[in-house]
This record gives sequence, structure tokens and C-alpha cells, in this order.
Amino acid sequence: MRIMGLDYGTKTVGVAVSDALMITAQPIETITRKSANKLRQTLARIEAIIEEYGVERIVLGYPKNMNNTIGERAEACEALKEDLERRTGLEVILWDERMTTMESERILMAGGVRRENRKAVIDQMAAVLILQSYMDSLKQNEV
Repeated sequence: MRIMGLDYGTKTVGVAVSDALMITAQPIETITRKSANKLRQTLARIEAIIEEYGVERIVLGYPKNMNNTIGERAEACEALKEDLERRTGLEVILWDERMTTMESERILMAGGVRRENRKAVIDQMAAVLILQSYMDSLKQNEV
């Protein structure tokens, strides 16, 4: 089984997919939207990736506020969750993504990725961290 991880932002969506054994998450791409409210092409691209990789579940980053409240971005993620479930028929899990973008930035800086190049992959890295965190939690629950 493969799982897709998504980092949903106002203009981009970072995409990661697990390996078939659900051990590691790999970055796939960053989907860029021309307008924050236009999701049709984004959803179509996500569906194409689901088909290409045989994805059976989606983990969507859920940007709660640091005090655990739900803000405007989290509400947008809830709406995307409903759209994805309706269009794909797959289960979509909202997963706490607090600090993943900052952690992604730190990892990329430590890896020597130049500032101008980090912007292109930071959303993918955040999607990897979201997905990897989810898969690690599944492993912990098995023990």
C-alpha cells in the first residue's frame, strides 16, 4: 500500500508518497496554483499522482495554531479534505503539521541547499515530514 502526504499552502501543494512497504516518504513534486481559490487543476494533478503511484490513503497536513486552535488555514484544509474524499473516494487523514515548514527549512539549510533553491522544494520536504510522521506513528501503534 502507498500513502500520499500533502502540505497544502495558499499557492502551492507539496506532494510526497510512501514506498510500497510504508517505511520511507519520498518527495514527488510541488503543485503551484495561479490563484489560492482555484483548485480544479490542483485536484486533477493530485488524482493523476494517485493513479500513477497506486495511492490508497492520503495524509493532509493540518496547520493548527500553536495553542491548538483551528484557524483560517486549517479550515481551508478541512474543505480540501472533503473535496479530496469526494473526488478520489480515498480516506483523507488530517495530520498535525505544526513546525514542519520550519523543520524543512532547517534540514535544507543543513544540507547546503542554497536559499533560492530551497523555495522550490520546501513544500515537498514538508509533505515528506508530514507523511513520515504519520507512518512512524503507525509503526509505534503496532508495537
